Amino acid sequence: MHDVVIVGAGPVGLFLACELGLAGCSVLVLEREPEPRSPWKADPLGMRGLSATSVEAFYRRGMLHPLLKASGVNDYPDADEPAPPRGVGHFAGMMLDPAKVDVASLPFRLPSPAMEGVMTTLEAVETVLYERASMLGVEVRRGVTVSAVAQDDETVVAQAGEHEYAARWLVGCDGGRSTVRGLAGFDFVGTEPQFTGYTMLATITDPEKLRPGFNLTPTGMYLRTPAQGYVGMLDFDGGAFDRSKRPGREHLQTVLRRVSGTDVTLSDVQLASSFTDRAMQTTTYRQGRVLLAGDAAHIHSPLGAQGLNLGLGDAVNLGWKLAATVHGHAPDGLVDTYTRERRPIGAWVLDWTRAQAAVMRPDPHAQAIQGVVRDLLGTRDGTTYVFDRTSGSSIRYDLGSEHPLVGRNAPDLRLEDGTRLGDLMQDGRGVVLDFSIGRCLHDSAMSWEGRMRYAAGPAMNDLGVGAVLVRPDGIVAWAGDRDPDREAFERVAGHWFGSPAI
Repeated sequence: MHDVVIVGAGPVGLFLACELGLAGCSVLVLEREPEPRSPWKADPLGMRGLSATSVEAFYRRGMLHPLLKASGVNDYPDADEPAPPRGVGHFAGMMLDPAKVDVASLPFRLPSPAMEGVMTTLEAVETVLYERASMLGVEVRRGVTVSAVAQDDETVVAQAGEHEYAARWLVGCDGGRSTVRGLAGFDFVGTEPQFTGYTMLATITDPEKLRPGFNLTPTGMYLRTPAQGYVGMLDFDGGAFDRSKRPGREHLQTVLRRVSGTDVTLSDVQLASSFTDRAMQTTTYRQGRVLLAGDAAHIHSPLGAQGLNLGLGDAVNLGWKLAATVHGHAPDGLVDTYTRERRPIGAWVLDWTRAQAAVMRPDPHAQAIQGVVRDLLGTRDGTTYVFDRTSGSSIRYDLGSEHPLVGRNAPDLRLEDGTRLGDLMQDGRGVVLDFSIGRCLHDSAMSWEGRMRYAAGPAMNDLGVGAVLVRPDGIVAWAGDRDPDREAFERVAGHWFGSPAI
């Protein structure tokens, strides 16, 4: 019996497997696809943008340089100055200027080796994560399709053909059409689609008829990327296209001509897929011993490229909590904080994509709104707002504290000896940084020595705090003043890390 069986070997399932493996759990990953490689994961179809918080998650586990190398990024940033945003993406197809981001207004920002964001591919991300998971003893079995899930108070069993895979916990990371979600009886609620979207790699006879970049038109939207023949488009048909079928050349050409207002010709289509803006979310992320993460828990349109980052955030949040539960030292209810913390973030992303779909509608009212939004996004405040929201900087969990740093992703605090918070987090434990003169938290922190690391000394920039407790997922659980309150620290430490080990 394994501690955890994960269904799905995409980025979310593999990152979660790495977190659990790092914590010493026995992990088995079951993947439906027999081969890891696919043209849908490679450049250009597999291109994705990792947000600042996602990149930081790789950095904190010692996987930043492998990720950058696999992504073809060779110019590592200067870790002594906060890196300026390289790109802010778009909102509803309206591109944003990174030079307009008001960096000074972003909360609790410190220099870090982690970049603001990285363009990569699903293939690169999965390769890095698979190699790390293998090093940690995680087993990945491919060509395995789960057909049934059964659980009792102690175990959960996934059945695939004649084989049964038993574990103490099972996590569905098997995508938007999740089998686990249906088999385990999760409620899935939300809104129906307004459009059908298409992505294709095609031979275009007359590509000059299509303008580069995002193009909002009176009949829809199309995107012509720098990659030859890579085109995306939105057809506001209420999601009427039968997505059980692969879109054919004639259909794609008809839609492209309609949304572009041209007579462009597709002579051949090599690859094509469809999607919608159907936005759905499970009402809980846990049913007994079955949990969901990534697209298995929430689906939405790819507008704004939030899906991968949202799923990685789920994995980072869940991993340490599930590991502590497996090892028996988690405080009561720890694993249930996963739903409480992550479901509101998922709901916000769904609304973010709904808002973009509403703005992009090809009708006079939406087009009037487009003009207003475009003007707002052309301002410094407007661009900064979008960056703050999509980079993850604005995410703050409600942990019951009024301190403005608590509940946020921790900045990369650095001691005067050069030690960075990110360096201390690579083994997956929590971290106590004590900047107080008398190192007054030392004895208290040692009570949880196996679950958190302690480091003390003056900081290059302590952001006005005397000490911080950072959870394994990088979230600040507690922050003290110049003379830290030991009793307050111990209460919070017990709340997240359980009873003292010694």
